[in-house]
Amino acid sequence: MVVETIYVTRHAFRVSYTLDTTTGEYHTNSPSPTNIPSDPPLAAYGVQQSHELAKALPKLHPPVDYLYSSPFYRCLQTLQPAIEKLRPGIKVRADNGIGEWYGVASFNHPSPATPDFLKSLFPFSFDDTYQVSIIPPRCGESIAQLHDRVAIALTHIIASVDAESKTKDAAILICTHAATLIAIGRALTGNMPDDPNVDDFTAPTAGITKFVRKQNLERDADKPSSHEVAKGIGSAGWRNGKGVAGGWTCVLNGNCDHLKGGAERSWHFSGEETFGDFTAGPQTVSTESERLLSLSGQHRKARM
Repeated sequence: MVVETIYVTRHAFRVSYTLDTTTGEYHTNSPSPTNIPSDPPLAAYGVQQSHELAKALPKLHPPVDYLYSSPFYRCLQTLQPAIEKLRPGIKVRADNGIGEWYGVASFNHPSPATPDFLKSLFPFSFDDTYQVSIIPPRCGESIAQLHDRVAIALTHIIASVDAESKTKDAAILICTHAATLIAIGRALTGNMPDDPNVDDFTAPTAGITKFVRKQNLERDADKPSSHEVAKGIGSAGWRNGKGVAGGWTCVLNGNCDHLKGGAERSWHFSGEETFGDFTAGPQTVSTESERLLSLSGQHRKARM
């Protein structure tokens, strides 16, 4: 009884926010249900995308047995239309280990809402009994640290489902952010490029990426020690083609056939992100110009 398939999707099109890199203060013109400016809800177009994704998810084979999500609101909101269409009684497990990536900063980035608060927002679908795998440092991470954090989180998630699954070939769906999605692909396959900026795993909003577990491999050979997981250290031994939990093969990469607008907002790393004394002034949280479809049909800049 083990996990054989992992699906990964990026949250749908969200409302924008800005960061003043001199003060570390985030701002948005659209109030967030969590009252955290860097935790915006989906825009109207994103809500549409989430419903289009919800129609596609029940058609996946094998079917989804477990739902995991970043604890940020936009990811949990993206999954809501699909909840009643999937397995009866399915709940979402929010794990900080697959949450947003923030670059290294001289200030603390915002944390997501607490499980108790998220339970109040999603009373019928949120699993508030779940114990998260790892909590990222609030002062941010380098690209390498993000990948190791994600590898540790995946090791925990896969081992947990392996232990509890009553299905012969269990399938997990993860909803996360662009940078984290790319890191998930690299950690599962074990293929970390020398240049992290390369386009290997695509991350359009509400797309679907699928990984299939390699067979006849030692399942727990690369599992980090409990001390490593608790302290949030260690590379989990996933690099050089090993992959976490025996390794995985990507068989679907950012597919958007289910979306009327097709692939949008695809993102890739553009070097390290650093914030603090060495940067100046407020900026939109973005690393590249991306094609967006908004209600006005105008182009904007956006990030994860």
